[in-house]
Amino acid sequence: MSDRQVPLPPGTPGASPARIAAGIHDWITSEPVRSLVAAFGGRYPDGDTAATLAWLDDFSARHWDFRRGRERPEATEPALDPATARLVRDAARALGMVEAAPPPRSAYAYLLVLGGLAHGCLRRTRYAARLLRDGLAVTGEVAVLGSFRPLSPAERELLDRAGFAGCATEVDALEAGVRAAFDCPEPERVDSSPGDDPHRSWSVRRYRPTGLPPVRVLAAPSSDPAVRRAHTADTQLFWAGQVALAPGDPTLMVTAPIYVPFQHCDAVRTLALPSGCGIETVGVDPGLRVEPEPEPALTPGRYLQEVRSALRSMRALHAAL
Repeated sequence: MSDRQVPLPPGTPGASPARIAAGIHDWITSEPVRSLVAAFGGRYPDGDTAATLAWLDDFSARHWDFRRGRERPEATEPALDPATARLVRDAARALGMVEAAPPPRSAYAYLLVLGGLAHGCLRRTRYAARLLRDGLAVTGEVAVLGSFRPLSPAERELLDRAGFAGCATEVDALEAGVRAAFDCPEPERVDSSPGDDPHRSWSVRRYRPTGLPPVRVLAAPSSDPAVRRAHTADTQLFWAGQVALAPGDPTLMVTAPIYVPFQHCDAVRTLALPSGCGIETVGVDPGLRVEPEPEPALTPGRYLQEVRSALRSMRALHAAL
């Protein structure tokens, strides 16, 4: 397998639908994706990009969906032979899901920090604060995007050990990370919805850290509250409704390397296409330690699951072009 990393569909300001579609086609037909499909007994169809995406969605649902509607920590791990496990890791590396990359620019209009599992919330907020203190310029704001997803017992235990007792939801973990990393113990303003339905509720908390851009921590409502909690695209859309994104605004998004492909494509669909802003997505260095423990080891099953997430995100992006 080639050592060259497969580029993502472009998030450059004003990228044409044809260029984005070409980027999707190149990613889904790349050597790493083809090698994974072949390893699980698949044969690529003869069809256009939309048909290939539909086929890959169905194929990955049968072979790489270990969540089955559950949260990520509850996913099962497949029993793979050593050769297949190595192939999965090599493919994930070539698809940009393993190693971190620095921000391509020195200045942005906005810095977005995506939520996730508790350790990710702490790690990403710390990384964002470090980027700013190391000289990254942000002319607008830092937006930290999450939801009212309840934390698992293991996540609450981790936060307790880290000194953040009392966190119950993902957005609580994000706020704990912001208060510690940005040294701003109290928000200057809090807005929230009435009621306590975690799928319909929302909140926005504004912080003013000294010497750094303003920070907003948002918990988004679900766009399908009868069925599920808010997902990544919901959080991006909720934030977009709070600001005046302009054509050409360079926007940096911070997540974990394993989620870069799918969350980048969600942001191109939800933010770049409607507004013409630019989207660049980077992963936090997996070696960045946040007490009390390092980044959990990622398994082949986790990588396969997020290849499926990327394929589904690209299918939604292609349909929106």
